[in-house]
Amino acid sequence: MSAFIILVVEDDPDDVFFLQRAFAKLGKADDLRVVRDGDEAIAYLSGAEPFADRALNPPPSLILLDLKLPRKSGFEVLEWCRRKAGLSRIPVIVLTSSQSQADVARAYDLGANSYLVKPIDAVAQAEMVKTICVFWAGLNQSSRSVEL
Repeated sequence: MSAFIILVVEDDPDDVFFLQRAFAKLGKADDLRVVRDGDEAIAYLSGAEPFADRALNPPPSLILLDLKLPRKSGFEVLEWCRRKAGLSRIPVIVLTSSQSQADVARAYDLGANSYLVKPIDAVAQAEMVKTICVFWAGLNQSSRSVEL
């Protein structure tokens, strides 16, 4: 069985650091791939350079997507993913600091599978990451028909 790869789309270096640390505590650090903006996310997902080597940059099983990104927003990335046949079934968890009901509604309207507000402390973040791993990588039945 192939690894459960999680693509983290996040521009804040501190948020990336704390996510990587939380996943590492669960022994899942090697399952993460990180891109820093919307354009990089689309390049990774489409297998474009510099992500063309699928041995190093395999298609993700799950996407953690911030909304406030440079270049293309998380909304634009989500909308793009949902229009692509080979990507439309990959679960996308919006992970953002926005608590705006308009953002929540828009994310779900565009096809987000979950909307989580970033925890403000390390304990809450570790618990969130553990829950993500248990549910999405363990319990959830996924469609592994992703072909990029």
